Amino acid sequence: MSGGPPLIVTAALDAGAFDWFDDLRRAHFPKHRNVAPAHLTLFHALPGDQEPFIAETLKAACARRAPITLAVRGPWFIGRGVAYRIASAELEALRAELAQAFASWLTPQDRAPFRPHITIQNKADPAEARVLCERLQLAFEPFDITAEGLLVWRYLGGPWAPVAKVRFAGGGQAVSLT
Repeated sequence: MSGGPPLIVTAALDAGAFDWFDDLRRAHFPKHRNVAPAHLTLFHALPGDQEPFIAETLKAACARRAPITLAVRGPWFIGRGVAYRIASAELEALRAELAQAFASWLTPQDRAPFRPHITIQNKADPAEARVLCERLQLAFEPFDITAEGLLVWRYLGGPWAPVAKVRFAGGGQAVSLT
């Protein structure tokens, strides 16, 4: 992608949910590969040179929405790791609206069907991942969390740098982090 590092867009989880998932991620993600905090990705790679348009599009979409309830539906074995499935018609509608606005820039990964999830382990031994998933499934009871807005990150070849937090209506003003 030309124009500098790509941008990543994730849901801004409420503090309690973020802490819970990030603790799991730090406990189970291979330490040398865990370069980003827990996240629910909406877009993996938008063009960095389109940041002003992307920011305005996100602000407009967020201004029309209240915080979104996300249903955590349980651990999911992803082959070399574990993720928690997330269900929310409102989040899916938001993502579809934004995908339409960003359509010409979407990578194959971002054109694929949206399957909201939060990965707490990846690139691990498959047998280890399966055991963890089974253990987490045994103790799991569905619960809800809240998306308070959207986060924009700059992908730096591994680590992510925060760019902005755009809150949903009623959640305060957009905050630039750079």
